[in-house]
Amino acid sequence: MNDLSAPITTEDAAWASINTPLSVDELKAFSQDIERLFRINPMLEFDCWENLADDRYRMSVKNISQETPFELETELRVENTDEGITIHYNNGLKKKTELKFEPAAQGSKLTIIDDYAGLTEDERENRLQEVDKSLVNWADYLQRFIIMWKRWSRFGLWRWYMRRVWQPMKPAGRRITYILLWISVVEVALIALGVAIYFVEYA
Repeated sequence: MNDLSAPITTEDAAWASINTPLSVDELKAFSQDIERLFRINPMLEFDCWENLADDRYRMSVKNISQETPFELETELRVENTDEGITIHYNNGLKKKTELKFEPAAQGSKLTIIDDYAGLTEDERENRLQEVDKSLVNWADYLQRFIIMWKRWSRFGLWRWYMRRVWQPMKPAGRRITYILLWISVVEVALIALGVAIYFVEYA
């Protein structure tokens, strides 16, 4: 998933890159839904998300990427740039997140950069428990979601389910739902197998 050529040269930032099956224009359009981008992150448990005016949002989350989860309430300001999207935070350790879109051999490449610039060395050491360690997981889940989006988004029922049912769920709820669905699939398969065996033996 990660590219070897780092797009940053500072210890005040972290980054991850993924390849996607979307074109650059499709990836830009997909990334305009800022709430969906953040809710895909499996390490964020949302208490609230509020749309404000002029590309501004407010969110309150529990970040479970640290051994001791931490709470964050912040406003976000979204800026469209020539390279992609920059999300500015007005609270918390992280100053901004940049999403950069580039063409790739088959689709596009998305690079996510979390910027912690402006901290002194002492402040960085004292606030290590507020560092968002979810970046690699977020990129991984974004890649999975985008692949599903490319395959299934033409179906209105799938889009409705992902938007209205899956997206508001907490990560634990999604995992439980996934397990229950697979259990149901296995049960149906076993019933079908039993019926088939019955007809072969006794019909």
